[in-house]
Amino acid sequence: MTQETQAATRPNVRVVLFGLMIAMMLAMLDNMIVSTALPRIVGEFGGVDHFTWVVTAYVLGTTVSTPIWGKLGDLYGRKTVFLTSVVIFLVGSALCGMSGSDMFGGSGNGMIELIAFRAVQGLGAGGLMVGVMAIIGDLVPPRERGRYQGMIAGIMAIAMVAGPLVGGFITDNLSWRWAFYVNLPLGGVALLVLATTMHLPKYRTEHKIDWLGAALLSVGITAIVLVTTWGGNSYDWTSLPILGLAVLAAVALVAFGFVERRVPEPILPLALFANRNFALISVIGFLLGFAMFGAMNFLPLYQQTVQGASATNSGLLLLPLMFGMLVVSLVVGRAITRTGRYRMFPIVGGVVMAAGMVLLSRLDVDTSKAMSSLYMVVLGVGMGFLMQTSMLIAQNSVEQKDLGAASGAATFFRSIGGSFGISLFGAIFANRLADSAAGGAFSGGGGEGRGLDLEKLKELPAQARELVLGGLSDAISHVFLWAVLFTIVVPVLAWFIKEVPLRSANDVPPADATPEEQAEAALGKAGVA
Repeated sequence: MTQETQAATRPNVRVVLFGLMIAMMLAMLDNMIVSTALPRIVGEFGGVDHFTWVVTAYVLGTTVSTPIWGKLGDLYGRKTVFLTSVVIFLVGSALCGMSGSDMFGGSGNGMIELIAFRAVQGLGAGGLMVGVMAIIGDLVPPRERGRYQGMIAGIMAIAMVAGPLVGGFITDNLSWRWAFYVNLPLGGVALLVLATTMHLPKYRTEHKIDWLGAALLSVGITAIVLVTTWGGNSYDWTSLPILGLAVLAAVALVAFGFVERRVPEPILPLALFANRNFALISVIGFLLGFAMFGAMNFLPLYQQTVQGASATNSGLLLLPLMFGMLVVSLVVGRAITRTGRYRMFPIVGGVVMAAGMVLLSRLDVDTSKAMSSLYMVVLGVGMGFLMQTSMLIAQNSVEQKDLGAASGAATFFRSIGGSFGISLFGAIFANRLADSAAGGAFSGGGGEGRGLDLEKLKELPAQARELVLGGLSDAISHVFLWAVLFTIVVPVLAWFIKEVPLRSANDVPPADATPEEQAEAALGKAGVA
């Protein structure tokens, strides 16, 4: 990048960062905000057998679209592609709020409409998540990037806690529809700020979209998510639908591998995985998503049942986790910017996160709120070491022209890990619960763990209630114990990461450089083999 280009771009970084933080907040917030609104939605629309799809559709849309958005940004320019994803997200949000309204012919199909529109919203959210990381990668050299990505990690931490809080407040005081409508003014501000102030360096690339690869990847991942969502719940693991989906996933992903090796512009360049750091951090990201998103879903359940907190207060009880993650993310980001060194952070983060899971596996009916808060601080500290450091390592392992694909892949592996974790830990929880006295608190059997009546639980005689709470706490602690098995692999893998010097502002090639000059600068300065 020339000095003139830097001078034009640098003053806008903070303003652009403000817009990016709003966009990231919206994408992360909508992953959590709907949880406290679901009971009202089910009460209005019915469809209790399908209500989990309100969450799954969003996660699925996000997961399958992240590598596609990343590659589109590499090919057509990140600004245009990112603003397009913001528009899709806002359109999906508006449609979600209007589900079941007179505009669509009444509420007879309200639940189906909401699920479909949540998938649209998720497609846009995938572009927001990967776009924010890739744009920061364009504007800020890796040596200085840790500080900014630490801020983004803080936004993600806040969203994890604010989602249930905001959703509960809006649902209680306005309507569940405003959990989606609130995105419109905030997203409009982000769209305006970014459209008028964001100026990104341009790189010449050949414009060819790997549509076949994108389709095969989407089919394969969708089939896997359906297997992990339906298996053991809606269908037996050995049933024809589950086995058929498993075969479909295997065939689609194998075919995807063959296609990616032959197309000139693959949607997920397999050559990236030849880089040891990128391959290792992709697996670490998968395990991080698996353990973090899978296990964290059970903390509010423990707080609302065993500790007797309300839906809104359970969000407040997650503040220690958010505090630990936020503080450490900011400190680590500044440390990386100051020293240029990062290898130790994922190692320490993996060890601390595993320790947090071990502590949470000790939760029982007698655990005080102060003690559970301390356990959550430990988990949050471990996550703070890992969250954005993993993205920084992924981006620093590739050439500038592949930055979007690398950001998309890193986000993709974390998201798909989270999808698998939610499904697997849900099955572990349900099986453990079914074998305990708490299983009687569920009406309607094992459909989706949907029959737990908290009000009915409060009305039980003291002895019976203690028995049920004991079974619940045992099942939840069992989930965290299983999570330990995945988190302990993280520091082992991180030990083999090579400390590659982070690129600085002086290492960025001029905006008018040829692709060969850009590649030479990226390879020479970053040490990419």
